Amino acid sequence: MVSLTEDLPEHGLQSGDVGAVVFVYDEGAAYEVEFVTFEGETIAVVTVRADQVRQVGPREIAQTRMMAV
Repeated sequence: MVSLTEDLPEHGLQSGDVGAVVFVYDEGAAYEVEFVTFEGETIAVVTVRADQVRQVGPREIAQTRMMAV
């Protein structure tokens, strides 16, 4: 799991949104990340640079927000 470190408004995503890495490019230079709702609906699958995400730590807690329509 990773957390965005910057907004991706073209995908409706904000810094802090959590997603699952589904593919690693160029030995960690970039990642394909899937972002889903708590009901399992895929919001976006995006390719991000390594500096646009950070690994989620074991002592972090999830936070929610409503998606724009």
